[in-house]
Amino acid sequence: MRSDNDTWDIKTSVGSTALFVAAARALEAQKPDPVAVDPFAEVFCRAVGGEWGELLDGGAPEHALKSEFGAGFVNFQGVRTRYFDTFFSRAATAGVRQIVLLAAGLDSRAYRLDWPDGTVVYELDQPRVLDFKRAALAGVRPTAQRREVAVDLRDDWPRALLQHGFDPAAPSAWIAEGLLIYLPATAQVQLFSGIDALSAPGSYVAVEEAVPMDAEAFAAKQDEERSGSDSAHGGPFFQLIYNEQHEPAPAWFGARGWEADATPLVDYLRAHGRPVPSPESEAGTMTGTISLVSAIKR
Repeated sequence: MRSDNDTWDIKTSVGSTALFVAAARALEAQKPDPVAVDPFAEVFCRAVGGEWGELLDGGAPEHALKSEFGAGFVNFQGVRTRYFDTFFSRAATAGVRQIVLLAAGLDSRAYRLDWPDGTVVYELDQPRVLDFKRAALAGVRPTAQRREVAVDLRDDWPRALLQHGFDPAAPSAWIAEGLLIYLPATAQVQLFSGIDALSAPGSYVAVEEAVPMDAEAFAAKQDEERSGSDSAHGGPFFQLIYNEQHEPAPAWFGARGWEADATPLVDYLRAHGRPVPSPESEAGTMTGTISLVSAIKR
């Protein structure tokens, strides 16, 4: 279970979910028709080794990503990666040169996207997660100026970001990819408020959000995991998330001068030729609740 001041590295707690996502991106890249290609996702998995490397070589038959749920999750990560890559391309074309990755995890966009000259990418995350990424990509040159901001997003991260040179008077582009479910509702509104306060007109933000599960169903999932049954995600997933939502992002940002647009994940899957899981399946239950949201501050 989560606690107020819990910490993690890339193999434990919330950090392990970043590794699960990286493995899904690496499997997507192996397809003959990938929706998105992240060449560094494989690097991260092989740096950890064990089942993560075996998985990419066709082994680890019991791994959660080899299941029916796993196939849907790989498709989900492929299109989600494409969505946020496209979002950053739009922001860069519009002249934004400050990029903020909230809970950066194993996001490699500072290394793989074609950033315009003068772009600075700020990566905010737990210290040990950033340590792992830096070691795994030692010798690889980023395509933008990269600045690590080692901070817990439940703490005073705006102050830490400003201390690393962020300029609130200049436009910026922010993402919260795979983040909100790991924050209680109070921390979600603090996150949104921090983004809004630090964003000059012409700034961009994109988030992934999910409608919370029914409280009884969520409690039952947590009880299953506590009894020793892993979720379809391959670990104690439901004990890591909060299943809370302060307010849908389009409404929150829209009320504060942002022009917001939400795309249901199922629509984005269809638009990129990926199957939508059955609503009755574990993957379908998850997929149907998710929206990809982007907004511009006018």
